[in-house]
Amino acid sequence: MSWTKVLASDALSPGARQVVTVGSRKILLVNHEGQFYAVDNACPHLKLSLKKGKILNGAIVCPWHRSAFDLCTGEVKEWITWPPVVNKAMGMVSQEKQLSVYPVRVEDGSILVDVGE
Repeated sequence: MSWTKVLASDALSPGARQVVTVGSRKILLVNHEGQFYAVDNACPHLKLSLKKGKILNGAIVCPWHRSAFDLCTGEVKEWITWPPVVNKAMGMVSQEKQLSVYPVRVEDGSILVDVGE
């Protein structure tokens, strides 16, 4: 594993999120209920930013088409539920794909992420 220090742990208060660059990747760090998560900052559907996505039932919801992904595993919980009526056609643009998630740890007051590069 190749851990990269990305942020001081006290810089990301509960409920906060921040996009950081690790290697060639844009990673969204999320502090949800005191637990840190690191996921790609691009929805697998159309590669749009997840930074403003809501967290519901342990999943991040894409603010654009409302696909939902488990914060721990990246598993698809829902695939393109918005906009109504045309969501099925939108779903055909891209098959269901998991969101990439990355291991996170806190060490010496810093958040570290391993993106495997």
